[in-house]
Amino acid sequence: MILKIINSALMLVAIFMGLKQGWAMLSCKPEMIAMFSKWNISKIGLMIIGAVTMLSAMLIIFPKTFVWGNFLMAAGILLIISFHLLDRDLKGVAIELPFLLLNLAIIYLQHPLKDGLL
Repeated sequence: MILKIINSALMLVAIFMGLKQGWAMLSCKPEMIAMFSKWNISKIGLMIIGAVTMLSAMLIIFPKTFVWGNFLMAAGILLIISFHLLDRDLKGVAIELPFLLLNLAIIYLQHPLKDGLL
């Protein structure tokens, strides 16, 4: 029971961060444009990445799409980590790495409601 509560809290953090960062990308916030433009990603590309990030956060909520949502979010984070590594920006990698590990931990712990309710 304790693990389900911990996993639920971790899921809420991941969903909140996914929606927050996805909205920042989708609405083309200046700091997102600055970060992604150095990797030659246009505003349209940034908006697509933001929409996929928001979609993945929403997929995490439901048990049937839980793994796909976490997979998409982890893939997006891994993409950003790869771009940081191309720039040899270890600080950027260090910032993104806990979010990748969060998604992997959530997948390992599985959806807390997979046995019922939804």
